[in-house]
Amino acid sequence: MTRVERLAALLEEPLLVAGPPYVLGGQANVRYLTGLQSSNAAVLVEPDGAATLYTDFRYANRAHTLEDFEVVETARGLIPAVGELLAGRRIGFEEQHLPHALYRTLVDAGVDAVPVSGLVESLRAVKDDEEIARMRRGAALSDEVFAALAQERFSERSERELAWWIERSFRERGAEGVSFEAVVGAGATAASPHAVPGDAPIEPGVLVVVDAGCLLDGYCSDCTRTFAVGEISERLQELYALCLEAQLAGLDAVAPGVPGRAADAASRAIIEGRDLGWAYGHGMGHGVGLQIHEAPTLRPDSTDVLEAGNVVSVEPGIYIPDESVGVRIEDLVLVTDDGRERLTQFTKELVTVA
Repeated sequence: MTRVERLAALLEEPLLVAGPPYVLGGQANVRYLTGLQSSNAAVLVEPDGAATLYTDFRYANRAHTLEDFEVVETARGLIPAVGELLAGRRIGFEEQHLPHALYRTLVDAGVDAVPVSGLVESLRAVKDDEEIARMRRGAALSDEVFAALAQERFSERSERELAWWIERSFRERGAEGVSFEAVVGAGATAASPHAVPGDAPIEPGVLVVVDAGCLLDGYCSDCTRTFAVGEISERLQELYALCLEAQLAGLDAVAPGVPGRAADAASRAIIEGRDLGWAYGHGMGHGVGLQIHEAPTLRPDSTDVLEAGNVVSVEPGIYIPDESVGVRIEDLVLVTDDGRERLTQFTKELVTVA
């Protein structure tokens, strides 16, 4: 069964999946269903499985090479053009991905537009064999870059310089790019989970959190390791060991049928047991695929349940600004029929760099 057919089986009325400019989630959904990578396309999927692909002149030639789609070339103003073509019809639209102004354009054109939520995302959350193969290749490339990074000198270099080294290394090894801007946080910078690399030289005796991933064959990788720069204090060693214990507990909890909040709780209990729950303020993980953040989620408020074929991050962290320290350890993990497979394999033993 094709992806379009799987989506059609969930529909009671036609669904417009739109990827207008700057709406990355919508663009990812169109790419998932059609294979067309573009910044301006939409596909109308009928309950009987018929599908019409709308796009402008810039992508029309590539669109016409796709099988099983009727292709309609539109003006660059995609949604107004689609609205005119669908006037008088009742359709669903993805409320997360269509801005209100474009929704109004459909309505003003005479379309009876009904909000729909999360259908394509639910399909994307369960990867097929080809998607898994691509993500394995991306994870292996991440392992190569982290192994090379472990041989680099950290002290006296800036966080920003190392972040650029990571991006360049991914590209030199064949990646299309990075799946997000690399995070390199040393000492006090690492105490912020989404640290912004700075220009100050890294000093010895600190922990450095490195969170990075690549884009390969259209799919994202995601991995975090924390390095020690020279000799570090016993306190930093203890915090690293605690984070690793929590990460391993979270990994062990990942399996089909496990609620996302339960997997999160397994890692959180370890850190809370040391009275540091307040220092672990984010969720344990999230789905990864065409986008770096997608379904399912693994956090205290998650309503998702893990399924075989999910690919998720497992990334507990500890952040203590008053001590100028942060620790995070992350793997990319495939949920299998009977448990899990860790896709990122670079060592989680504490690596000391110069």
